[in-house]
Amino acid sequence: MSLNLKRRLSFALAGGLATAVLLAPASVLALETLNIAASPVPHAEILEFIKPQLAKEGVDLKIKVFTDYIQPAVQVNEKHLDGNFFLHQPYLNEFKKSHKNDIEVPIAKVHVEPFAAYSSKYKKLADLPDGATVAIPNDPSNSGRALLLLAKQGLLKLKDPKNISATQKDIVENPKKLKFKELEAATLPRVLGQVDLALINTNYAIEAKLNPVKDSLFIEDANSPYANLLVAREDNKNSPAFKKLVAALNSPEVKKFIEEKYKGAVVPAF
Repeated sequence: MSLNLKRRLSFALAGGLATAVLLAPASVLALETLNIAASPVPHAEILEFIKPQLAKEGVDLKIKVFTDYIQPAVQVNEKHLDGNFFLHQPYLNEFKKSHKNDIEVPIAKVHVEPFAAYSSKYKKLADLPDGATVAIPNDPSNSGRALLLLAKQGLLKLKDPKNISATQKDIVENPKKLKFKELEAATLPRVLGQVDLALINTNYAIEAKLNPVKDSLFIEDANSPYANLLVAREDNKNSPAFKKLVAALNSPEVKKFIEEKYKGAVVPAF
């Protein structure tokens, strides 16, 4: 083979490869990776739903599932992960108070999980006896949320009925002499049979096969301020990959997915 022919073949092969790269779909090219922490239900399920579409857009979404409320925030705060999807603004505010050098910023509201009260002993609120034991989450934002919901049902009275950071010290009237147990949120479904009433975050309720709409004694209304957020770090919040993730999470397809899959137990917030 002549030298000129070899050169022509080399140029042709190089040109063909360049064209193939330009025309290749995003899934064939190197993808930009996003490592996102999430609670199993519904957060990880929603992320799994949009993962194939994001891959087509050049984003490799890696979902890191956590069953507690501490590590997903800590891992992002320490830059081990790119972002998280599990918390609401009151929780993030409390987290920032207790962790120095916090760098997490909310970039999208996705859904609301109406907080609800459950009992395996009583079918209606009127049956709840005096001196009943009530289990509530032990993290500050959700314990305050539980007390606000109890106050709204007339079970107790708070100094400020709008204070989302209320604690048991803020209870000024407790006519039924309720006794409170503050426990880690993830454990509340497991102790339901050991208490008279438990106020459980919806993600943990759904995991335990409890339907907030059908199985609860009472539930937050649609005006809940506790929208679940997609959170990024300050240094990556404007990245193209995060912009694509936000667009996917706030899409009509995700809204339909939430409405059809969770049937009111999870409500779109966009």
